[in-house]
Amino acid sequence: MDDSPIELEPHYRMEGFEHQRLCVLPRPQVETALGAAGTRRLLVTDAGYFPTARGHRRVRPRGCAETVVLLCVAGRGTVTIAGEAHVLTASGSIAIAAGAPHSYEASEDDPWTIWWLHVRGTDAAELAVQTLGRQSPVTRLRSMDRVVALFDELVTTLERRLSPPQLLLASGVAWNLLTRIAADSILPNEGSALERAMRYLEARVDGNIQVSELAALVGMSPSHLSALFREATGSGPAAFHTSLRMTHARNLLDTTSLSVREIAAAVGYADPLYFSRHFRRLHGLNPTGYRALHKG
Repeated sequence: MDDSPIELEPHYRMEGFEHQRLCVLPRPQVETALGAAGTRRLLVTDAGYFPTARGHRRVRPRGCAETVVLLCVAGRGTVTIAGEAHVLTASGSIAIAAGAPHSYEASEDDPWTIWWLHVRGTDAAELAVQTLGRQSPVTRLRSMDRVVALFDELVTTLERRLSPPQLLLASGVAWNLLTRIAADSILPNEGSALERAMRYLEARVDGNIQVSELAALVGMSPSHLSALFREATGSGPAAFHTSLRMTHARNLLDTTSLSVREIAAAVGYADPLYFSRHFRRLHGLNPTGYRALHKG
């Protein structure tokens, strides 16, 4: 007779940290979900919250099947990936690729409090590793409260039940969570030269700004500033400024009765014909045609 203990809730178990939360999807259910529409691209297989996790340590010389994402909200710890150590402190997040040898452990004197998740799926590695951590393997978060709220929503969803609809909902929350972290890894830090340059351009959609002038205002070379813009936006300062001007132009076309000439002047184009040609090049139709479109 089998006298092994009955596990009533195999997806939820405690591991010794007071007030911790831990959700694990049974592996047969993982395989089923990875074959289902909606969860095959991104599936949360494990997630949890370890507060003041003194003694917390994981060593995986061969990595694991899932991509692992850690978010530190207090304290500190060390994450070692392929032999390279990274200190993780409050407001820091790190992603570990599936299969990458790694270990992580909380500090002895200031143990971390972390939220964490494991994800699998066809898009998991690209979303969680290639997009995250552009600053370094560690991403410094600015939208900390929102990311924590999403982690809490994710864990709460998995704690309730592990039906296919709940797993689908968890996948949606994870997409939101990971893309918010990804945005923080790409966008400039508050007060940085790039952020100040962007704000300067946002405040001057009706003007023409030279890259050299903008670079001098924020104290760096034009080539360095242009490189930072390309990394953050995919294009240089001039293209970024043009996109701001065109956004404002579209808003004026949609919400006012101003003429095309007046709108051109409002976004810094002295020649309305040049403005119209530029608008058509970006939008595929001229300002008048855009205004006539039925929207919404």
